[in-house]
Amino acid sequence: MNKGFAIDYCKDVNVNGNAQNIRVRAAKEGLPVILFLHGGPGVSDRHNVLKYQSALADRYTLVCWDQRGSGKSYTPEIKKEKLSVRTYIEDAKTMLDIVTRMFGVEKVVVAGHSWGTIIGLPTVVEKPEKVAAYIAQGVFIDGAENELQSYLFCVREAERRGDKAAIKALSGIRPVDGRYPNNKAMMTQRNYLSKYGGGVWKEQKGLIGSILQPLIKSGEYSIGEIVNYAKGALYLPKVLWDDCVSANYTTVTELKVPVIVTQGEHDFNTPTAIAREWFDKLSAPYKRWYSFAESAHSPIFEEPEKWGAAVTEALAEAGI
Repeated sequence: MNKGFAIDYCKDVNVNGNAQNIRVRAAKEGLPVILFLHGGPGVSDRHNVLKYQSALADRYTLVCWDQRGSGKSYTPEIKKEKLSVRTYIEDAKTMLDIVTRMFGVEKVVVAGHSWGTIIGLPTVVEKPEKVAAYIAQGVFIDGAENELQSYLFCVREAERRGDKAAIKALSGIRPVDGRYPNNKAMMTQRNYLSKYGGGVWKEQKGLIGSILQPLIKSGEYSIGEIVNYAKGALYLPKVLWDDCVSANYTTVTELKVPVIVTQGEHDFNTPTAIAREWFDKLSAPYKRWYSFAESAHSPIFEEPEKWGAAVTEALAEAGI
């Protein structure tokens, strides 16, 4: 742990009968709390939050939560559970109760990234009394349209680049209602998405380079925990995928809390055009849209200083 912070630890908490791990960092006690809902499902990102956004710990208490079956919260028993998007929404709502009690606050800021917005938006809708503000990036709104536009991006890029191997691999795997023919097909699309900059813009790599290597280098997880991380990251998308792509939040046109969207202009994992259309129709007591010209799916890591500054500015404007 970093000795430069007064509060810097990780611990397990009981979330609806399941032991789940949180990582907490803050410069001092009594700061407003930000609860991070990571992506995936199963792709914990505490190592990147703490690496790139530790400066926020001077103003806020950062709580990074490894969700059910993810990262430090993974156990083999996850494969015995009947999981759904609703499972994780209920976990997120319970986490709001846990975190508000733990830090003696009435409300916390919810920061959802990708899959974290799939569970984050319903959490905010259903429990606004516990939410100080909602920060979203890699915004998921419409599962079927999301996957179609993401797939078509890869096809266009493969053709533009003359990538014959990619054109062949992508042929015949076009998603129908958000569903690929099989998990292998979905992973093929995601790999080309990463290679073509629809996942990470500046460093265009495959899945291993964009996810696994930073995890290993971070020091946040032991070798055994990295093995477990990989197990959860591979298993959870398989069992939750149909439920994920069935989600459609286009009818959510009002939120009762401040809303801050931080979206990469090159994001084709959760295509920015879909998020923008939703945002423009949204009614909220306060809302801000920040575009990141040098980012795709994760401006929090791709343009960290700009992201941190945007969040700090917006939260101050919202009175937090």
